[in-house]
Amino acid sequence: MVALIPSIRTISPRLTELFWDVPVSDELLEMKIYILSEISKNFAPSIEDIRSGFKTISIQWKERYGNFGFEEFLANLSLKPTSLDTKTWEIPVCYDLEFGFDLDRLAKLKPITIEEFIHLHSSPTYRIHFIGFLPGFPYLSGLDPKLTTPRKSQPDRAIPSGSVAIGGNQTGIYPQQSPGGWHVIGRTPIRVFNSKASPPVFFEMGDQIKFKPISKEEFEGLKNFNPLQLS
Repeated sequence: MVALIPSIRTISPRLTELFWDVPVSDELLEMKIYILSEISKNFAPSIEDIRSGFKTISIQWKERYGNFGFEEFLANLSLKPTSLDTKTWEIPVCYDLEFGFDLDRLAKLKPITIEEFIHLHSSPTYRIHFIGFLPGFPYLSGLDPKLTTPRKSQPDRAIPSGSVAIGGNQTGIYPQQSPGGWHVIGRTPIRVFNSKASPPVFFEMGDQIKFKPISKEEFEGLKNFNPLQLS
């Protein structure tokens, strides 16, 4: 059982961080989603921004952190069974070397064939633990340990939008072109982030993602399609 009450850190006069010193797990994720919901419901007028990490919740207050009753609120939260209302999304990915420009190098590093690499990456069902560092960038757990690869020592200046990449023991999707230090192994034709849509990102923290390998021809044909919701 994950401890309900996290440690509370004051990062700055207006920034408070909740931290759990436990391994990353679906149980911890469910706890964070529950506490995020409760904080948002009870302290919305005082909050400027609230974000989650793998083991953290960071709260940016509108004013200096003071006697909001926040610590008493956390201490008095009752542990409730959490049933996540989550969705599973199928994301098509083209692993062609034109899109996955680091794939061949990573496969040789392991060493396994490119086909084995694609199979290992597309077989798991991944869980979204939080969204950042770019709007719509999902940090996913569930990567096969065989594919774990340290981030690049020299980041790329421009990783194309839709790139699927590996960094450490995580995999994720670049929602827009950006500098980045993850290893790019493929690309999805699905538009992950759309600033004109409401909401701008179709998935949420706690949702699951399944990658489906596709050909270059299929990639071109799916550019204007929405992601498939499996459940």
